[in-house]
Amino acid sequence: MHKLTRCVRFSINPFLSEENEGFNSFVSKPAGEGLSIFLELSVEVVGEVEPATGFVVNVADIEREVREFAVPVFAERIRQDFRRAQHIGFFAVAELLKSAWNRLTDKFGPAQLSKLSLKLNPFRKVAIESRDLEMVYFSEKFEFAATHKLWNNDFSEEQNLKVFGKCANPAGHGHNYIVEVTIKMPINENGFHISDFERVVDNELIKLVDHKNLNADVDEFSKTNPTVENITAFAWNRLVGKFGQVALHCVTVWETDKTYCSYYGPNNNE
Repeated sequence: MHKLTRCVRFSINPFLSEENEGFNSFVSKPAGEGLSIFLELSVEVVGEVEPATGFVVNVADIEREVREFAVPVFAERIRQDFRRAQHIGFFAVAELLKSAWNRLTDKFGPAQLSKLSLKLNPFRKVAIESRDLEMVYFSEKFEFAATHKLWNNDFSEEQNLKVFGKCANPAGHGHNYIVEVTIKMPINENGFHISDFERVVDNELIKLVDHKNLNADVDEFSKTNPTVENITAFAWNRLVGKFGQVALHCVTVWETDKTYCSYYGPNNNE
């Protein structure tokens, strides 16, 4: 079984009755005109590879169906509510994803639609999944800068250098870490506010690790190597249970743009 994802980018000017369709789908199509709202919808399907083509689904077909059936869902709502000076809230966005899902669910042949994820900006996204369309997943990225050193006192110096390489530098070294925190909640949960969510992450995690020497300043890492794996589990343990009725789903930490780790916690059937 394969999972295939296609990202479809589009821009909507809420004050124009017709869109500039444009010719560059990599940037966005419709292209928008002037100051427009840019969105990116990621469509994940699951299925078997067709032997004759090597495709699960031709991505050109995914792109066409999404632009015909899903993009208008967002464009119509954006125009309608902007002209009425009405706010489009988080759960309204989730309902729009469900509407898009209903329009797309039978459009990919034998492959099954498994996930829709809408990127609201480069650091936030909202998603729904086939496992439970009444749940919505919200993800946001945070950053912190920290130094660490990887070392095991039970190893010889030679063995430490062999295992940890440059990361065993006695003076340590630094990273600009990115943390993505994903929470899940019922699609009709009205008690969620982004500012409350951000405040929890900032107070419980970011302030603890930002501009710190992880080995020296964070008790957890006085005897545990602050690898990206251990930092991710540490972040989970700091945040789990801190969002009230909203459940923590996943924490992902990027050490570099090439190295990252995700942690789902115990009893999270991911």
